[in-house]
Amino acid sequence: MTTQTLQSRALLALSMALAVTATVAFSPAHAGECPADKIGTDVMKPGATAPKDVTDTVLSALDLGKQDPAFAGRQLRLRRLVIQPGGVVPWHNHVDRPANIYIIEGTVTEYRSTCSVPIVHKAGEVAPEFGNLSHWWKNTGDKPAVLISADFFAAATPAKDDHM
Repeated sequence: MTTQTLQSRALLALSMALAVTATVAFSPAHAGECPADKIGTDVMKPGATAPKDVTDTVLSALDLGKQDPAFAGRQLRLRRLVIQPGGVVPWHNHVDRPANIYIIEGTVTEYRSTCSVPIVHKAGEVAPEFGNLSHWWKNTGDKPAVLISADFFAAATPAKDDHM
């Protein structure tokens, strides 16, 4: 590997780390967590399978393969989701799509495969999503929930997304 290639990969990795860190840094607290005695594997069964009353707007998407062929087919995306009261982001997984979700306004309830009880996330919190995790979200509040999602997305087709 050439020095230029190594420098390019290091710069790309640093850029991605800064983008994810910035999402967390602007938040005063991490999101609600699963109580230790409620954590398990596949302890929450799949829920809603279709989106309802949610808009998902891609604010920015960087084609990382243009920076380094090792990241071909991967994007670093920033999205804004608005979930109306009673709205749903359907059951999906994060095996190949790590993300940080920043809750800007409202509250939203998460139903996670790794937690036997629902988790409430409030404005100002960040919810990390990665690894062997499947889940769905529902706005159980009385006003819209506004979320910012920063994710590392494998996009074989730019318009494809596994949960919206």
